[in-house]
Amino acid sequence: MSKSKLNSNLLINVAGPDKPGITEGMMKMIARSPHQLVDIGQAVTHGLLSLSIVIQFDEQEDEQGDALLKDLLFAANKLGLSLSYKLVGNETLSERVNDPRFIVSCVSEKGLHANFVRDMATTLAQKNINILRIDKISPNSFSGLEIMTSVPQEVDFSELKAELIKVSSNHGIDVAFLKDNVFRRSKRLIVFDMDSTLIQAEVIDEMAEICGVGAEVKAITHRAMNGEMDFRASLTQRVAKLKGLSVTQMQELLERLPLTDGVEDFLRTIKSLGFKVALISGGFSFFTDAFKNKLGLDYAFGNELEIERGELTGRVKGTIVDAEQKAFLLKFIAQQEGIHLEQVVAIGDGANDLPMLATAGLGIAFHAKENVKKVAQNHMSHGPMTSILYFLGIPGPGTHF
Repeated sequence: MSKSKLNSNLLINVAGPDKPGITEGMMKMIARSPHQLVDIGQAVTHGLLSLSIVIQFDEQEDEQGDALLKDLLFAANKLGLSLSYKLVGNETLSERVNDPRFIVSCVSEKGLHANFVRDMATTLAQKNINILRIDKISPNSFSGLEIMTSVPQEVDFSELKAELIKVSSNHGIDVAFLKDNVFRRSKRLIVFDMDSTLIQAEVIDEMAEICGVGAEVKAITHRAMNGEMDFRASLTQRVAKLKGLSVTQMQELLERLPLTDGVEDFLRTIKSLGFKVALISGGFSFFTDAFKNKLGLDYAFGNELEIERGELTGRVKGTIVDAEQKAFLLKFIAQQEGIHLEQVVAIGDGANDLPMLATAGLGIAFHAKENVKKVAQNHMSHGPMTSILYFLGIPGPGTHF
């Protein structure tokens, strides 16, 4: 190595079959030398190691540098590895270091494929977003990836989100774009909407069917969930049409309401990991309280229906749980539990969930209406509830740490 090049850093790449002790062996030799370790990165893909090391050379270390390289080459050869190296300038190391980092989390029960990865990489490249590393997050199948990216300050996130939604929809694969900060893997509270989220039904529509006013109420519900009319006004109109429905009929309805696919496995996993779980619904406390007890939730809030002589009066009692109240209750629970809002995950599907989704550190529009998907931070439109585990850095149901 010529002395004229010694003002640079040396990038060393080691590759080959992975086994314990490789990094240790390389570090032992570097630690014994006078050279400073500047950077290191390591990944294993399908049993093959890729280890990159950057060390700094001082001008007076020509012979010692050559000796270190010879030792490293010999050790790598002995371990059945290939080793290459090149000199790099200091400017290479500092390039884009201040760009914020985001994780693109991709999940599909049916598995990922090359066309999807190609389109995702193309979308990122077109926005000048650099891929730093890619990790498989599903241990037993190729169904989940985390793509670590470096995002330029000037990126238009609304445009990027629209492009990601397009790729997600084209391939039927769920994608989340998550800021890589201290809170990303330290979520502690999950907040659910009930109708069409925790369960596969709109309860008020089912109640209306029993009362013989199903079509009228469904039309109002559709407009409310799409944000086309005020939620309070829509609730008052719909509840008025339920007058005379008996508690017995409500209990019979409760017993046949289907849970969303994957909910029980999702809850079992997050509760085993110490998460608190809340249900905040614009529906009715008769049902939210029942699901709280059935599923072992920590909190449940809903609208209270006025009941006289075992039948609904067609009126709502107390404060109406609308969009703003949902967000308020989420903040209230987080404060009660001493949980930072960045550590809260909110899951919902309707326009009245948007303030709640925006308040949480991670808001997910789950199998939501199109206009809701476009506004929410993230969406999941293709997989069961358990797919959200991967967005939380949890590699599937039943995971324990």
